Amino acid sequence: MATNKKPILNDLFETRNSHTEEAEEIKKEDFIKTVKSRRSVRNYSDEPVLEKDMKACLELALLAPNSSNLQPWEFYWVRSQKKKNKLISYCLGQPAASTAQELVVAVARPDYWKVNQKRMLELIGEMGEKAPKSVKKYYGRIVPLAYDQGWFSLRGYLKKIAMEIRGIKTPTPREPYNKKGMSVWAHKSTALACENLMLSLRAYGYDSCPMEGIDSKRIKKLLNLKSPAEISMVVSAGKRAKNGVYGKQVRFNSSYFIHEV
Repeated sequence: MATNKKPILNDLFETRNSHTEEAEEIKKEDFIKTVKSRRSVRNYSDEPVLEKDMKACLELALLAPNSSNLQPWEFYWVRSQKKKNKLISYCLGQPAASTAQELVVAVARPDYWKVNQKRMLELIGEMGEKAPKSVKKYYGRIVPLAYDQGWFSLRGYLKKIAMEIRGIKTPTPREPYNKKGMSVWAHKSTALACENLMLSLRAYGYDSCPMEGIDSKRIKKLLNLKSPAEISMVVSAGKRAKNGVYGKQVRFNSSYFIHEV
């Protein structure tokens, strides 16, 4: 006998939501201007970034979409001149770091699924009876199932076998299955937040540059970080110098990358 069983996530993300929130009107021209004028700036002027602006941009970074709202990231705004000098060295002395007014280290935290699951459950508990049952179920049962890989990822590999069998006939969420997968999971959300940070800086009249040419091992030591924390990138900020951008923006034809199927 056929059943009308809902797909695995439908019971969790209910359509019976009573919360309403109007979308604000946005001038698309301003957004397009922000996106198109964001460039990876390699040389900055001596003009400082206002502290209140930097704080505001970092707060906006944290509003980025992220997996299960588990916010698997940290941002270290390096303000100590001693640490800043070391960080510049660990960014291989590149001008994007050495001329920057501010430097922020974006850190992916695959272990934060558990930290923020607990925080979320506490928030749900404070809601009492108002908390949707689907939310309680998701953070109480589904999140550990999805992200707890177990000792030496043994639980993850067992989950992989079960999900692969299930997936033969049914659309099934598959990753992450191991610690490497958790790393990818955390870096994806962290990168989204970095983009928020860089677009926010541009909107506030500043410029930025994401740097991956870095000594991540030394940066982790500088920040007193241990595994499984991973350096995602270093973002520099400031006002661009006249020679701050090295050339016209180059992008290949969009037909190489955008496909209609």
